[in-house]
Amino acid sequence: MKAWIKANRTLPVKSLIDQLKAKLTGHYRYYGITDNGPMLSRYWYGTMRLLFKWLNRRSQRNSYTWDKFLLLMEANPLPKPRIYSSVFGGKALV
Repeated sequence: MKAWIKANRTLPVKSLIDQLKAKLTGHYRYYGITDNGPMLSRYWYGTMRLLFKWLNRRSQRNSYTWDKFLLLMEANPLPKPRIYSSVFGGKALV
């Protein structure tokens, strides 16, 4: 995720966030199994921090404070992690 955000930080913010949403959803669907919730949450938080870091490196000065970044995330929220399947033989939790 780090390399992708770094490589695509010059995209318009809306486009970057839309593509990031698709990537996170795919990650959650692949790794969203029973007992993996805490790691998915760490991945989500790490992605938020990386996005903040690389959005602030788009120009010579900081574009966002953490508070301003959180307002951006309220307007364009990233999908929250969730469990999609059970390893105990149950049905998918979709």
